[in-house]
Amino acid sequence: MADAPATFDVVVIGGGPGGYAAALYAASAGLSAALIERDKVGGTCLHRGCVPAKEFLETAAVWRAVEGSEEFGITTGAATLDFSVSQARKVSVVDTLFKGLSGLLKNRTVTVFSGTGRLGADNTVEVLDGEDAGTIVRGASVILASGSVPRSLPNLEVDGTLVLTSDEFLLLDHLPASAAVVGGGAIGCEFASMLSDLGVEVTIVEGLASILAGCDADVASVVARSFKKRKINVITSAVVTGHNPSADGKSTSLHIEGKDPLDVEMIVVSVGRRPRTEGLLADGVDVGIDERGFIPTDQYQRTSLKDVYAVGDVVANSPQLAHVGFAEAIVAIKTILGEQVLPVDYSGVPWAIYCHPEVAFAGLTEAQAAERGIDVIVKKDPFGGNSRARIIGETEGMVKVIAEKRADGSAGRILGVHMVGPWVTEQLGGGYLAVNWEATAEEVAQFIQPHPSLSETFGETMLALTGRGLHVG
Repeated sequence: MADAPATFDVVVIGGGPGGYAAALYAASAGLSAALIERDKVGGTCLHRGCVPAKEFLETAAVWRAVEGSEEFGITTGAATLDFSVSQARKVSVVDTLFKGLSGLLKNRTVTVFSGTGRLGADNTVEVLDGEDAGTIVRGASVILASGSVPRSLPNLEVDGTLVLTSDEFLLLDHLPASAAVVGGGAIGCEFASMLSDLGVEVTIVEGLASILAGCDADVASVVARSFKKRKINVITSAVVTGHNPSADGKSTSLHIEGKDPLDVEMIVVSVGRRPRTEGLLADGVDVGIDERGFIPTDQYQRTSLKDVYAVGDVVANSPQLAHVGFAEAIVAIKTILGEQVLPVDYSGVPWAIYCHPEVAFAGLTEAQAAERGIDVIVKKDPFGGNSRARIIGETEGMVKVIAEKRADGSAGRILGVHMVGPWVTEQLGGGYLAVNWEATAEEVAQFIQPHPSLSETFGETMLALTGRGLHVG
C-alpha cells in the first residue's frame, strides 16, 4: 500500500507574488504550508516581468540624466550604451532578490516542491514534473496561484528573434535600431519609452483609439504629447494583419490595415496576459473556469469548490497586478483562519506605470464618475509650478483629483487621484489612502507636505478643492 500523502494546512500551487505571499502569510500565522513552483519562486514578476522591466527603465533614466547633465554644469564625454551590461545588472538584481525570497521561505519553514502542480480529488496536489515529479501532497486548503503568460496574436507568431513577447524581450543583450510595440497599454508604453530613451526608433501600434486607454483621459494625453515630442510614433485604431520577414531575416515589415508596411528590426507584442490554467485541474475536479480561462472567486477568494481558493493573475476580474496578488493572498489566508477580513476592492487599487513620464492612480477616472451619474468637482495642478520639479528639471505632468460634489456645491469624498510626472509612482500613497479611506477634501488638505517636495503638488490640489488654494484656483 502506498504511503499516505504528506498533509499541510495550506498547499499553494504557484510561487509568484500571490502564491509566495500566501505561503509566507500562512506560515507567519502558524499554519504548515507547502508551495509548488514549476520554475523559480518569485514568478513572472521577479524573473520575466515587473523587476527586470523596471531595471531596464532605470537604465533609461540614468541615460537621460547623463544626456541632460550639461544643464547642471556637468560636462562628460560622449555617452555610449552597452546593453549587455544592463542585462547583466538585471540578472544580478533578480538573482539577489530570488536568493533572498528563497531564504525567507526556508526560514519560515515553508516546504517548497519543484515542478508543475495539478489539483486532484480531495485536495490532493500532484507534482507532474521537475525535481519533485511524482510527489503527492494534500492540503486542508489549497490555493491556486498558477499565474499568467503573455498573450500573442494569431497573425504574429512569436519566434524570439523578430517577434517577441515580454518574456523574450527581457532577455536581450542588445537593442535593435527600430522596433514596433504592438499594444499601447501599460507594458507597451513602458517598453516604448525605454527603447526610445536608449536610441531606438519606436512605433506603438494600438488597436484602441488611444494609448493607456484605462487611464484618465487627461493623464493619457500628457503621455501622448510627451511621446510625440520624443518622436515616438503612435498609430491608434490599428488592425495588424501580419508581417513579412526580410530575405536575410534581420528585419520585417509589419502590416497594418489601411497603412503602408512598417519596416522594423523587431516587433514586441504587448497585448496583455492570459491565465495559466491549462492542466491545472485533474479530470473531475469541479473548480469553475470561465470561457477565457480565468477562475471566478467570491470576495474572499473562494472558488466554486470548498476549501479551494485562487489568487493572482488567474482570478477573474482581478487587474493582474503583483501587489493585488499580495492583498488577495492575505484575504485568502485570513478567510482560512476564520479571521475578520476586508476583501480587496478592485475599484480602489493603486496602479503604477513606469514609462517616462510616470503614471500612477487610484480610484475613479472623471469619465467613470460620469458614467455612474456622480456629480464631481475636479482640480488639476501642473508640476510646472512645483519647486522640486524645477530643481530636478522634470516639470512635465500634473496631479488631478476628482471629488464628489456635495449638495452645497463643495467638494466632498475623494473619488480618484490621478498623477503623471516625475516619480509619481512613489507619490501615490497619500492619494491611495484618500480614496480608500473615503476621506474628504478638507481632511486631506490639512496634511502638511514637506517643502520643497514633489508631493506638494498633491497637497496643493487638495487645498484647491476646498476653494482656498494657495497657487491653484
